[in-house]
Amino acid sequence: MTESVQTTSVSDSAVDAETNLGLLVDAVLQGGPADLPAEIRARRVHREERKVKIPHYGGHEHFERDGTPLDERAELVFRWTGRTRVAE
Repeated sequence: MTESVQTTSVSDSAVDAETNLGLLVDAVLQGGPADLPAEIRARRVHREERKVKIPHYGGHEHFERDGTPLDERAELVFRWTGRTRVAE
């Protein structure tokens, strides 16, 4: 018995549709390494996202969404929770 694997790609129009539907929102990453670039700290994420993982200097910086609802401000805030190293 063979197993088939289906892959899907997200087209630009699908991404635009998500943006237009309000599924993508502005987010800011707070805390973590001081050398994490500002352009990485400001990003667009899915409005239901709870965690963000950023590759950074041989590891990953982990951020978790704070508890304030999106309705109370213009952007989501993710706070740094720790760092993991990439396994060799």
